[in-house]
Amino acid sequence: MDRRTALLGMVSTIALAGAPVPAFAQKKEVTFALILPLSGAWARAGELSRKGAELAVEDINKNGGIKALGGAKVRLVVADAGDSPETSKTAAQRLLSQEPDIVGGAGAYVSSFTLAVTEVTERAGVPWLTLSYADSITGRGFKYVYQTSLTASRQAASALPTIVELATSATGRKPTKVGIVMDNTASPVSFTKPMREGGIKALGLDLVVDETFTPPLSDAGPMMQKVRAARPDFLLLLPTATPDIKLTLEKLTEIGLPRTLLPVINNGGPMGSPDLLRIVGKETLEGAMFFTANWGSKGMEDVIADYKKRTGDPWITQDSLSHYGHMLILKEAVERAGTTDREKVNAAIRSMDLTDGPARFFAGGRVKFDETGKREGARIVLVQWQNGEPVTVYPPEAAVAKPIWPKK
Repeated sequence: MDRRTALLGMVSTIALAGAPVPAFAQKKEVTFALILPLSGAWARAGELSRKGAELAVEDINKNGGIKALGGAKVRLVVADAGDSPETSKTAAQRLLSQEPDIVGGAGAYVSSFTLAVTEVTERAGVPWLTLSYADSITGRGFKYVYQTSLTASRQAASALPTIVELATSATGRKPTKVGIVMDNTASPVSFTKPMREGGIKALGLDLVVDETFTPPLSDAGPMMQKVRAARPDFLLLLPTATPDIKLTLEKLTEIGLPRTLLPVINNGGPMGSPDLLRIVGKETLEGAMFFTANWGSKGMEDVIADYKKRTGDPWITQDSLSHYGHMLILKEAVERAGTTDREKVNAAIRSMDLTDGPARFFAGGRVKFDETGKREGARIVLVQWQNGEPVTVYPPEAAVAKPIWPKK
């Protein structure tokens, strides 16, 4: 399979073509877009997301392209969202200006970046898929934005009862104290909002430490000392950038609060980045948990094995898995529309109801969107670091291992 890459300023174009086709049979390329942070604190997550999308495009083209368009090949154009909502918005504006034939797209990973990017794509009428969590993404009345993850508030509603149940089952007593340390990006803000507005109190918990910082974090010491003094039964540790996760976990261990003494729960894919194992180490990560919208689970053994073989990565993350699925959703929409007209492609996404094909790549196993763009049937997944690998431990039907909670 031939592959060529060209740079257009901040935009890189990946053209993936299969075997040559006679000139009379060639069809127009179908352009999909991807906007992700490929520089700055969230670059690694962006790279993993891009990897999943590129693999999907390779597979689409290898298997005959868009059949409804005579085998037209998919062309993926990628833009760097940078490290802020402002750079994300600029990237979206530049990409749409340089690539007027974009049919649909996906990204921008960090919820605040996604909010900025989708302001641009919505005005242009470009169907856009995202795994970002913030409720506000699909709370603005937009018609071209689709959220494949369970939203942050819904994750929060599921997460706390799950944590309390796990803790009670493991220790024989119900936890009474919880701590929160988080950054101020859109996803953790949305995730903790319903907790602070009654969710914590409804479960009989006291919020004994509540700290928020602006990333990147320079010194985790003062916040972690507050955690040590408050002694919560578990800590919701919610940085979204890998360097901040590293800094906070290492500081907790340094002050005598390893995961074997203080259960730590994160929200989102960065806690499962393969880089963490290399830069933080197996011992520091062991037992750490995180809720996420998607992860390699029971029944996906072939998908995981294929990904590992093709990429060399030790496991598949939420980012790669979801963006592989996003490209398949766009492909299916173009097939159903029979055209690259954005309005018709968007209508095809709106009417989609799948339990196979692209649905296999999303927790809950269904691709159907409600009137706001939220995916119906989306579920939360709990992953835990065990023996140097993040493995799915909840829900039971998707789990590949049992959760481990400190029995203190």
